[in-house]
Amino acid sequence: MPGRVFLAAPIDEVAASLSADPSEVSDEPPRHNIAPGQEVIALAPEGLGRFRWGPIPVGRVNARDRPAMETIIDARSETVFDKSAFEGVGRAAMPVNGWYEWSGEKRRKTAWRLQPTGGGLLYFAAITDVWTGPGGIQVPQSAAVTCDPNADVRPIHRRMAAIIAPENVPLWLEGSKPEAAALKMPWPDGALSIDRAEDVDWSGP
Repeated sequence: MPGRVFLAAPIDEVAASLSADPSEVSDEPPRHNIAPGQEVIALAPEGLGRFRWGPIPVGRVNARDRPAMETIIDARSETVFDKSAFEGVGRAAMPVNGWYEWSGEKRRKTAWRLQPTGGGLLYFAAITDVWTGPGGIQVPQSAAVTCDPNADVRPIHRRMAAIIAPENVPLWLEGSKPEAAALKMPWPDGALSIDRAEDVDWSGP
């Protein structure tokens, strides 16, 4: 489960990697510390845009037909297409240069930075929704889809983001549920570089 993410690549580069129009997010600065509740960039079938990371599930219900109250920052790949709380959601690909995880005991946790070996971008599988707030304001929202960890991530966390290969992004966005479900797999072992995130300003962007 990505605790925080970072996207430092120029937005034109990000858009080009997805064959997308960057105009809606052209003013996006490099960000090294993106937390749940903040906006993230994601590609939906409608194009590249900004989404609140962590849907507010207003109007959704859980398996017991009770209101889903908690903010959702990630969705398990095993149940994302089956849970009533996720009925009718859209799909998106969230580009990142990497993410952060923490391990260890409380107050003694170690922060880790995970990124592609050799650098570049990763594309998290994500789901989307729209929250309609007071006065009719509409807020696009997104949550990362998680899966079992690969061998790189397993010593740090029991879950990781499901990462979509660039050539499979269109299939994730608009393919059938069975086609999309087949893409929710751990990233190949050895494809991630992991180091201590000792130089990150956790209070800033």
